[in-house]
Amino acid sequence: MDVLLDILNEMVKAHPTSNFVNSLHQQYCNRGGLSKKQLEGLHSKASKTANISQGRLATLEAIIKKKPTRERAAATITAPLPVKDESVGKMITAILDKYPQHKRLLFLKSKFDNNENIPALELAEIEKFGKLLLK
Repeated sequence: MDVLLDILNEMVKAHPTSNFVNSLHQQYCNRGGLSKKQLEGLHSKASKTANISQGRLATLEAIIKKKPTRERAAATITAPLPVKDESVGKMITAILDKYPQHKRLLFLKSKFDNNENIPALELAEIEKFGKLLLK
């Protein structure tokens, strides 16, 4: 005895123009089941319909309670952005003020402006440029 199919058939008879009921009926016939949310919607609509017996509504309620409730995972905590070392930014700006077409420093400035991590090797390179070019 398939209580869900009986409820769906009675609902189709009671509400023949309802797209919701028709789509639930088709989905149940094609896939063999409905989600918990769909069953809850069917229950709310069926409880307003007079021809459906209370026993079948109780069975539908039991089926809904038996289904697992799927919850979304909590939002993940993102890592904080690295703190900019302003002395590096000032040094890059000072060098670029003097030599505005310096391609390597323009690249490093774009990395600095985009909050990208600047490795120790590149920091040493900036300091080297500062010593050589800012005498």
